Amino acid sequence: MRKLKTTIGVLVSVLAISAATAEEHGDDASTDITNKLRECAGCHGENGISIAPTMPNLAGQKEQYLVAAITAYRDGTRSGVNAAMMTPMAAGLSDAEIAALAKHFSAMQ
Repeated sequence: MRKLKTTIGVLVSVLAISAATAEEHGDDASTDITNKLRECAGCHGENGISIAPTMPNLAGQKEQYLVAAITAYRDGTRSGVNAAMMTPMAAGLSDAEIAALAKHFSAMQ
């Protein structure tokens, strides 16, 4: 019986720590993308309108398109003029970060 109580106590502690960590870091990584947005703004502009003629505007793009494009850059399966720059930029992004970025830019007008 003592072993059972100890096991239950350990499990409760682990669950409490997991919950606190998720709360602290945001369990859905709709993450704080503020720093990522700053990186994007370098080429795509702070308002999603590109500052260079060779860079696409992201404001108002379809969310699913942006998810597919950024994921393909991250995974190294997208080629083209901007792939050399975008592949390393997207390399460290999680699926949740990609989704949050796509949602942000698609909501811009």
